[in-house]
Amino acid sequence: MQRRTLTTATATAAVALLALTACSGGGASNSDALTSKGDITIWYSNNEQEVAWGKAMVKAWNDEHPDEQIKGQEIPAGKSSEEVIGAAITAGTAPCLVFNTAPSAVGQFQKQGGLVDLTTFDDGASYIEERSGDAAEQYAAPDGGYFQMPWKSNPVMIFYNKDMFAAAGLDPENPALSTYDDFLATSRTLVESGAAPFAIHPAPTSEFFQTQFDYMPLYAAESGGTGLVEDGKATFDSEEGLDVATFWKTLYDEGLAGKEPIQGDAFATDQSAMAIVGPWAIAVYGEDKNWGAVPVPTKDGMPADEIYTFSDAKNVGLYSACKNQATAWEVLKFATSEEMDGQLLELTGQMPLRSDLPEVYADYFEANPTYTTFGDQAGRTIEVPAGPNTVEMLQDFRDAYTKAVISGEGDLEEALKGAADKVNALASEG
Repeated sequence: MQRRTLTTATATAAVALLALTACSGGGASNSDALTSKGDITIWYSNNEQEVAWGKAMVKAWNDEHPDEQIKGQEIPAGKSSEEVIGAAITAGTAPCLVFNTAPSAVGQFQKQGGLVDLTTFDDGASYIEERSGDAAEQYAAPDGGYFQMPWKSNPVMIFYNKDMFAAAGLDPENPALSTYDDFLATSRTLVESGAAPFAIHPAPTSEFFQTQFDYMPLYAAESGGTGLVEDGKATFDSEEGLDVATFWKTLYDEGLAGKEPIQGDAFATDQSAMAIVGPWAIAVYGEDKNWGAVPVPTKDGMPADEIYTFSDAKNVGLYSACKNQATAWEVLKFATSEEMDGQLLELTGQMPLRSDLPEVYADYFEANPTYTTFGDQAGRTIEVPAGPNTVEMLQDFRDAYTKAVISGEGDLEEALKGAADKVNALASEG
């Protein structure tokens, strides 16, 4: 499955990125570049749909701006986007804009001196905050400023296989998945009936980013939209955090979620009846699976329109090697305009990080009802912790989670407390 493979490649090179950038530091821009206009280069993601969007956006701009042309290209091949970008920053060869900047890497790129603070433009903060609303705050640097443009999200939900549910004697149109007790009962039925080898099978591996596709969505929901780290302190060593960890531990203890990695995609290969995925999954699974989608569960259940989840966002960085940053900023606004965001939605099914998404694109959601629940969910998401130590924070949490939840070793509450202590120490360094 291409998307998840790319995500894995991206994240597993984070350690190499950190090593590459550890000796770097410094500022973000110079005043001449900040006000200079002219030709620029941009990179966009290499998946087919985003390439199509990128080419269309570039053509639309170039047709209107003969003296400020964009050269667009796919991000160069490498172990990960982050490693490629980090190397380009070090070499001083980064493009002006990268439409594939992971929030987890932004703090490190900022520390490396590779990113421009978008608030240095007169309308920088106002543009970002008007477009993205309250969600923009999550993408601000801990010490202020925006070193990334909130761009698009893939808010994750529970995808389920209706045929497997029916085979297990469950109601495929109204699945009992909203509370932890219901989710566990449904999972037991799926496995005990033989309808599926596992009820759900998130990757049980220890890479830092895997937390974004099991623990974080449910913690966001149970805590009412609280991030793993807020105001410089870990939040997950709480009653809500323990409840989420206990839920997942029960799934693993009872064999309802697999403890061993599966070759390929568990949902696509019928190894699991459910998966935690974003709207990209509609195009990937849509023709092959009879699927449904519901919000992630909470302990006691809550209305769907109150449930938060993980964003799985990709954003845009304006890189300090850019010589014509004034043009780059105008291109960035052009590329995130209502018109271009609409084209992104049409071509990719991914959700622009706009506060007015369901209203502005009502015609799209009416014509594509399978995306409606994701469009609604896009307004309630949390992001990874901000700052230069994001990857290390998430890795410390994942190490504790892998041992205590997946492997079932040690005391769960003590594991969360120990991880929180490590995360707090890292947060204080940022």
